[in-house]
Amino acid sequence: QVQLAESGGGLVRPGGSLTLSCAAPESIFSIYNMGWYRQAPGKQRELVARITKDGRGNYADSVKGRFTISRHNAKNTVYLIMNSLESEDTAVYYCNTFPAQVNWGQGTQVTVSS
Repeated sequence: QVQLAESGGGLVRPGGSLTLSCAAPESIFSIYNMGWYRQAPGKQRELVARITKDGRGNYADSVKGRFTISRHNAKNTVYLIMNSLESEDTAVYYCNTFPAQVNWGQGTQVTVSS
């Protein structure tokens, strides 16, 4: 079964930055648009950002101007650069295709707290 591997989460103060990474199998990465999703405690999983195969990004209103999604096709890796983090960004972050079509990985925890 295909599973994606997220990394890069951690504890950061409000206003800080983190960069998340997601490695995907080439068979997936070369075909699909990719997305970053998150799930906060007590809330449903939501799409944060997505990127097409040719690198065009699209963002949820809540992160627009603060987050940047990118992909390195040679490394089969998608990134989420998160700046100006807020407590509301605290969640488990997942990557998947867009729309989500493969098994969810374990995600990476991002905690924004002073």
